Amino acid sequence: MLDLGIALAHGGTAFMEVPMPRHATIKSTGAYLPPIEISNETLTRELLELNGGNPIITDVMQKLELSSGIKKRWYAPEDQCTSDIALPAARQALERAGLKPTDVDLIILGTDSPDYISPATSTILQYKLGATNAGSFDVGCACASFPAALQAGAGILTTNESINVVLCLGVYNMHKLTAKNDPMRILFGDGAGAAVLVPSSKPGFVSGVFKADGSYADRLGMFSGGTVEPATEESVRAGRCRVQAPGKYPPEMNIEFWPMMVRELARRGKFQVSDIDLAIFTQVRKPTIEDVMKDLGLPIEKTHMIMEESGYTGSACVPMAFDAAVQAGKAKPGSDQLVVMVSSGVGYNLAGCAFRMAQPA
Repeated sequence: MLDLGIALAHGGTAFMEVPMPRHATIKSTGAYLPPIEISNETLTRELLELNGGNPIITDVMQKLELSSGIKKRWYAPEDQCTSDIALPAARQALERAGLKPTDVDLIILGTDSPDYISPATSTILQYKLGATNAGSFDVGCACASFPAALQAGAGILTTNESINVVLCLGVYNMHKLTAKNDPMRILFGDGAGAAVLVPSSKPGFVSGVFKADGSYADRLGMFSGGTVEPATEESVRAGRCRVQAPGKYPPEMNIEFWPMMVRELARRGKFQVSDIDLAIFTQVRKPTIEDVMKDLGLPIEKTHMIMEESGYTGSACVPMAFDAAVQAGKAKPGSDQLVVMVSSGVGYNLAGCAFRMAQPA
């Protein structure tokens, strides 16, 4: 103000350059389901054979189907790893955005079924995709990884003018990390979802929220192969390098915490829950989503579910459901619709974000 006053006092003209705010929006989405379809009936027969015809298997499978709503899932071929599953989703999202792999500045990939413990799966995808100008990093929030990746991507894009295209993905290849005779296999399907973030003149990203409770970390996971217990012949034989569920989560956890996360997104983003045009949740249990929508006072038409036909695709389920909603016309890039995503994963770990489908700059 002092410089402006001096300039005007001397009859001059002063210009104060005010930087335009920089925002992030979702320009496009993509998804991929691998080719091997496994129905509940097929999986039941296989599990019965592997478990010596134990009739408990049929009972467990029926109860899991009833509680989850899952009727089938899709597996990647055994010679494909997680980065291979991510690749078609990444390509589709970029093609829909009218972009080339070389346009990508940053890749953020969320998964808890990585190619390796190290190096990062995002780096392997960067090479396979041909995104030669991109940096990359992984997000390891289990099934909460995609909303976390979107928040990270939006934050980086809005504060760093050298970053203009961020490719965010959630990917799952958990069937390869599950014991073949484990009835828990009914849940897990493979898949990938992706979204392209670009700058926008109007706010796209609205608000974000995280929550965790590590006291539940021993309930479900792969407990050997890290630094607590490096993989040994004994741990491999005991199955501790594969998914195990030595404990249970309280069944009401998601019913309690998902609405709380949505309401916190609304508070931080200064909107009403009733303003939400689309709400996407972890695709693990259909009745849970129905209960959460009732709690929020939102019609069931304002969500989208894919678990019946896709299985539980973990880190990929939220971007896959979001992409399916976009393809169904429930969410339209450039429409200014308000979309919230809330996801929870083992740990216990939660992440949520709210976006408006703002027009790219």
